[in-house]
Amino acid sequence: MRIRYLAACAALVFTAPAFAQDDLRSSIAEDYDANLEALYQHFHANPELSFREVETAARLAGELRALGYDVTENVGQTGIVAVLENGEGPTLMLRADMDGLPVEEQTGLDFASTVTGTDLRGQTSPVMHACAHDTHMTALVGTARQLMDRRDSWSGTLVLIGQPAEEIGLGAQAMLEDGLYERFPTPDAVMSFHTFAGVPSGQIHYAPGYAMANVDSVDILVHGVGGHGAYPHTTKDPVYLSAQIIMALQSLVSREVSPLEPAVITVGAIHGGTKHNIISDQVHMQLTVRSYSDEVRNHLLNGIERIAHAQAQSYGLPESLWPEVSWEEEYTPSLYNEPGLAEEAAGLLRERFGATVVREASPVMGGEDFARYHRTDENVPVFMFWVGGTPQEVLDSYRERGETPPSNHSPFFAPDAEASITLAAEAMTVLAMDYLAAGDTGDGAE
Repeated sequence: MRIRYLAACAALVFTAPAFAQDDLRSSIAEDYDANLEALYQHFHANPELSFREVETAARLAGELRALGYDVTENVGQTGIVAVLENGEGPTLMLRADMDGLPVEEQTGLDFASTVTGTDLRGQTSPVMHACAHDTHMTALVGTARQLMDRRDSWSGTLVLIGQPAEEIGLGAQAMLEDGLYERFPTPDAVMSFHTFAGVPSGQIHYAPGYAMANVDSVDILVHGVGGHGAYPHTTKDPVYLSAQIIMALQSLVSREVSPLEPAVITVGAIHGGTKHNIISDQVHMQLTVRSYSDEVRNHLLNGIERIAHAQAQSYGLPESLWPEVSWEEEYTPSLYNEPGLAEEAAGLLRERFGATVVREASPVMGGEDFARYHRTDENVPVFMFWVGGTPQEVLDSYRERGETPPSNHSPFFAPDAEASITLAAEAMTVLAMDYLAAGDTGDGAE
């Protein structure tokens, strides 16, 4: 059976698996025992922060180069690109992210990270692969080996990338600005996966359409008139004003955005004041703002500024002392899994693994700069799926105790490495082999 999906003028080609399931699965299992487990433990024990992934990138580049890929390093600062041209056909890009987080690991693993790192702001902290990017890189190597070994069964161009700085939302943009789609073969589609703590081991979840959110970081500098805490009537208290702004901001989501449209405004930090009896003259608020559509995003951002100014005005502050509201032009856009590509890819995975393994999931409000690889002007659709990272029995035991199991970014998150890496490598190999099936040129011809 042949399954096809046409996106604008670009043809995305899938065909039924042309290789034995047991052969691929056993090959990946053998590779895990012989190579991938040790590689995963190395990555896990030696994490590096965003745009500091020098040794990580060198190790990943070395692994792919040893397999026979043409590897270019230092793309988008520390990113790597590995290319395998294998005859006529479409171009498929597979991505893994490489950076760790400023988190002190508390998993108790024998190969737990004990390293520290210094970020772009000069702050030094412990570093941990708390978001499972170590499993992503390891599975990419496993996939690369399977596709190299099976290159007689597919035709086209395979591009593998190790992306830096996903955790600060800047890595994908850095690689694109450094000519990812110009210096290297432009992909017809880009695919990736993410190990997710909330998904049981052995399962694959996906969301067609919007899957993850726009992520904006907003700063509000609230001004006031300082003075003695005993005489508040002689001041304009910015702490009080900040509290009023926080309460009023909730009306943006509850009264100005349709209940059917996802939206989140969270005030994550407030910094102001120095002593019990001093009313300060300034408070710094830090917000994260989440949305899916551009319309809702713009309404939330403009609404935050409007509400902050209105609250200051109602408090009697002159316009010169109204809060300063700012956000970065560069933000993490919402991840949109092109529905046709997502459903057909999920159909192939479901055929491979079964409906109990591959399940459609609800979108989430987390962010992922993988979204940037979607380029409307070049008709490049993207698809990301989630692979289970925690055994079902572990999830059940936490819930039975009324506790929340460790999530991604938790210092206690130790993913089920073998299950997630081997399942992801098999899934990525299946998708790549189908997309790049021998004899297909990507032109939609039978």
